[in-house]
Amino acid sequence: MVEVVILAGSASDAAIVDKAAAVLKDHGITFESRVISAHREPDLLDTYLKNVDCKVFIAIAGLSAALPGVIASKTQRPVIGVPVSGKLMGFDALLSIVQMPKGVPVACVGIDNGENAALLAIRILGVQRA
Repeated sequence: MVEVVILAGSASDAAIVDKAAAVLKDHGITFESRVISAHREPDLLDTYLKNVDCKVFIAIAGLSAALPGVIASKTQRPVIGVPVSGKLMGFDALLSIVQMPKGVPVACVGIDNGENAALLAIRILGVQRA
């Protein structure tokens, strides 16, 4: 089992994945990262979520940024969304992540802020360990 799973909606999000991974690595947190699109690979995402054993998800996505919400709708584990800049300077992704409907909680950090997502995951893990 890993403590954190970093999921990116696109390979183009690799720089933000790397930022989150570096923080987790520096803190000795076990993690894995994958690229799975909620739109292009919904069946693969469903299968992965059913089989992965982790405590926290970091979901990195741009544009419509559906990935964090889809993950949150399919698990009871904490999900941290990271909006990615691109179209509309990332505001479209930011709004998609923070405007989840009731019952689908997703924490959201700043645009392109993989570091804060990792730090929040570490704090969540700390609460779980206490």
